[in-house]
Amino acid sequence: MYIHVLGSAAGGGFPQWNCNCANCHGVRQGTIDAKTRTQSSIAISENGVDWILFNASPDIRQQLFDFKAAQPARQLRDTGITNVVLMDSQLDHTTGLLTLREGCPIPVWCTDMVYQDLTTGFPIFNMLKHWNGGLQYHQIDPKQTFNIEGFSNLELTPLVIRSSAPPYSPHRNDPHDGDNIALIVKDLKTKKQLFYAPGLGKIDDDIMQIMKASDCVMIDGTLWTDNEMQECGVGTKTGQDMGHLHISGEDGSLHYLDQLENTRKILIHINNTNPILNEQSEQAAQLKQHGVEVAFDGMQIEL
Repeated sequence: MYIHVLGSAAGGGFPQWNCNCANCHGVRQGTIDAKTRTQSSIAISENGVDWILFNASPDIRQQLFDFKAAQPARQLRDTGITNVVLMDSQLDHTTGLLTLREGCPIPVWCTDMVYQDLTTGFPIFNMLKHWNGGLQYHQIDPKQTFNIEGFSNLELTPLVIRSSAPPYSPHRNDPHDGDNIALIVKDLKTKKQLFYAPGLGKIDDDIMQIMKASDCVMIDGTLWTDNEMQECGVGTKTGQDMGHLHISGEDGSLHYLDQLENTRKILIHINNTNPILNEQSEQAAQLKQHGVEVAFDGMQIEL
């Protein structure tokens, strides 16, 4: 299984266009050691030619330009992206579908809850019907393993996770199973397993057991502290308000990642305020000491 990180930042990317927090201002001025990042998305392949896109960010055009394997150039119009899997219906994970409209029809896999959001509050399925058949909906049952045609060696198992539906969702204040999912992606040939959860509000015993059984975990790294955005003066919401588990402290994700002995540990979906983006920060050094990596655009993993 080949995994390519197309984007590693949270919504807005890094630097965020209208933000002058210490990180955003610093990376623009070149006064901190940090990589710019686009909004989070990964692609997975079993042969290095055909790829499944996991979330379609607003930055998809640039991401696919930078990812040479996405354009094999076998014919006049071509792409290596054959399917799209959506983890949720957030704008930073779905608006890229608008950019992909020239490639319709496109098979899109999502839960019924996500499909409802994307045909009501943000009706992208409805809009794209006018482009060569639009998006072809394939339902993900949040309690059932599924396979995607053309990827016989990949087995995908969804997992209902605690997070939040977007503001335009009918389920915003009435959570339903399937509003947000994580995925276990298993390579049946190599027997290797990835746990992918870019939006994760809580780690319970079941998730902990899945992470321990995985060869690589790529999980939510949005915020260092739960009230980080308040401390930086850029917002009033906490991580928990947004459905994201912070990294530090006894109840943070780092506490759980420390319990994984033989697993590659990677944080993705990093908010522009997070101090780990500054590679010379105390927080970045702490992650290195704990054997935790920070995803970056263009990162490649093979399992």
